[in-house]
Amino acid sequence: MSTAGLPFTVLAMCSLSCWYRALAAETTSIGKAVNVKWSSINGKTIIEWEPKPTNYTYTVEVAGEGANWKRKCIHITATECDVTDLLENVKDKYTARIISDVQDAEDFTEEFPYTDSPPFVPYEQTIIGKPVIDSYNFSKDDTKLTVIIKDPFTPYRFSNGSFKSIREIFNNDLKYTVFYRRASSTGKKQETSSSNEIVINVDQGESYCFYVQATIPSRSQNRDSQVSDEKCTTSNKNASAVFSTSEFIFLCSWMLLYWLL
Repeated sequence: MSTAGLPFTVLAMCSLSCWYRALAAETTSIGKAVNVKWSSINGKTIIEWEPKPTNYTYTVEVAGEGANWKRKCIHITATECDVTDLLENVKDKYTARIISDVQDAEDFTEEFPYTDSPPFVPYEQTIIGKPVIDSYNFSKDDTKLTVIIKDPFTPYRFSNGSFKSIREIFNNDLKYTVFYRRASSTGKKQETSSSNEIVINVDQGESYCFYVQATIPSRSQNRDSQVSDEKCTTSNKNASAVFSTSEFIFLCSWMLLYWLL
């Protein structure tokens, strides 16, 4: 190699090295997760964040208070992760850590950037889903109406594998309120109970419409659930079905047409 060509060769090698390092830096450029938030209904809990990754992936870790980090959703390109199975102790305070990482980390010598979520306590923060009116029964003298409410299930299981209901999570801390009215009136009354069976006083021969809401009174936030679908009874105390408002209107219209004809 001539001495005249040496500077050019060195320059070319330096340029190639600089180009490679710039390319490596570009391909390993990693952003941090932002807007990290919890989304939880009846105990099913998903952690969400932004933005969509480019040239990197995300790994999620979750830890209870004073506990070790547990990994979930490793090297994903999605911006959400179902962490329900890591939140078994519903009264613990959890933190999720969203780590921005790369699977081939040879060119990344620093610690991967991460963002921690706000704390989350399932017992205090999971939203109670819409309750379901299972059935109703009139008393023999047609002066009382018992509304029977079906508890929503949670993703948590007993040792035998069956799912726990929200009643089995919150016990007597769970209240139900029935809001009811005469079908011919807009005036509304309510009755609250710790039981899934709520008895309300009614007038003989009257039809009633009602809906249900669940409440966790001990909470400072997210105390109330969504309301259930409204149901309406017939005036017949032996009726075995519950009619929705639209079904009730249809039935009344049909009966009116029948009498007119």
